[in-house]
Amino acid sequence: MSTSAINLKTAPGHEVLAKAGKTVLRPVGLEATRQLLDWAEFQPGETVLELAASFGKSAIWLAKRYGVHVVGIERNRNSVRVAQENIRQAGLEGQVEVREGNIFNLTDITETFDYVFAEAILTMQSASGKAKILEGIQQVLKPQGKFLSHEMLAAGDKAELNRALSQVIRVNAQPLSVEEWQQACEQTGLTVQQSKTGEMGLLNPKRVIEDEGLFSSLKIAWNVLTQPAIRERVLEMKNTFGQYRNQLGYIAFCASKEA
Repeated sequence: MSTSAINLKTAPGHEVLAKAGKTVLRPVGLEATRQLLDWAEFQPGETVLELAASFGKSAIWLAKRYGVHVVGIERNRNSVRVAQENIRQAGLEGQVEVREGNIFNLTDITETFDYVFAEAILTMQSASGKAKILEGIQQVLKPQGKFLSHEMLAAGDKAELNRALSQVIRVNAQPLSVEEWQQACEQTGLTVQQSKTGEMGLLNPKRVIEDEGLFSSLKIAWNVLTQPAIRERVLEMKNTFGQYRNQLGYIAFCASKEA
């Protein structure tokens, strides 16, 4: 696998893991995503707004699996072009759309939706950034609409934890406690109805195999072992996650818009 496209010393942690071949990049993998889907109880014909839709793969999967209509927002213009081609090849034009847009400008969207789906996005924002995005989510949700999110959870001295995380993943991560996530939602008119917490599992070998499959997991391990630049960053992240394992976890939650 070529590593020339990005600077592996400075790239965000998720880009480094993607270079190693990892496809599931959420804090605890597919376990939390499955929980969100159980809470959603999607019905055919309902509408979903997905934030940071990337190449449109999850939007396409949601449309195929549940019969929902999905609009994805993605900042990267090249990713939008790839997503649009993926949608065309899937034969889902008219049911799935990925647009170029900014998650900080959700108020520019004229439609309203039954659901907003976003994973591991709010964690990487400042307090003011979290508030702005949540305010936009509240505005684009229909009354009683659901916001489904999966984020990083923090306990103890968050200032020290935030510094350590930012250093290893090269992104200004600011996870919150359970109470703080609830308060952030409530301050923008969203009420957390259901939540689940657990351990951080991004680099847990058992979780990697469950999310990626055995063959792909072996390929990821080979890339990490044989490519020093990737190995250095992955070990750095793994060591930090281990050091703060008692303070770091995940939260999945479903919040509804007040009537």
